[in-house]
Amino acid sequence: MYKNNRISLVMPCYNEEHGLPEVFRDLDRRIVDEVIAVDNNSTDRTAAVAQGLGATVIREPQQGYGAAYKTGLRNATGDIVITMDADGTYPRNFIPILLDVMIDEKFDFITCDRTGHKDKPSNWLRVFGNDVLNAFILLLFWFRVRDSQSGMWVFRREILAHLRLTSDGMAFSEEIKLEAMSKPQLIRAIELPVYYKERHGVSKLRIWRDGFYNLFFLFRKRFGLLGSAPPLIEPRPANLQKELNT
Repeated sequence: MYKNNRISLVMPCYNEEHGLPEVFRDLDRRIVDEVIAVDNNSTDRTAAVAQGLGATVIREPQQGYGAAYKTGLRNATGDIVITMDADGTYPRNFIPILLDVMIDEKFDFITCDRTGHKDKPSNWLRVFGNDVLNAFILLLFWFRVRDSQSGMWVFRREILAHLRLTSDGMAFSEEIKLEAMSKPQLIRAIELPVYYKERHGVSKLRIWRDGFYNLFFLFRKRFGLLGSAPPLIEPRPANLQKELNT
């Protein structure tokens, strides 16, 4: 519980038995009420490790980053949801800082920017690919984001009723930002810097394949070629508006 808000942490997990202990090593459970680890067909001890560390494990048989996140977000019960990868790269000690900014400044969605906050990027191709996708978001959607592929977000659960999230793959990361940050009249959003550490375990990103897929996804999203998707939670506009105005 934090400032009268129940806090949920949601993590997609695919073979993250080595990263999960690092996440829990400095995760303050006095702040985070609920940890949901979505086991996305792991072949290692991810589920057992997560359960042993106190997480609620939910299994999602459909393979994909977005599919795992959708399942986790549907099951989250907190007033505010925090997301991060289960590989230990995102800073858990930034959670109270981000929550302070959200609650005190009345933001509804915060996405975290990793760029420029690591002395030696582990892969220059990832950095270049992220920059390319950021540029196309500006070109196609007319707003700037510095780290479109960041997987750490903090948001009020109520906004999920107003997001149409179609991607079951890696493009989910950019799509949730597009959905939240393109609705300034409804959702107050901001991007804030965090530091970023080396991951534990093997990366699941397929740089070329995922990079081109995410780029193609942006064009399909912009020109309405993805169809519609139901919200992850039932719309409650009256409750959302009351919360936004408080």
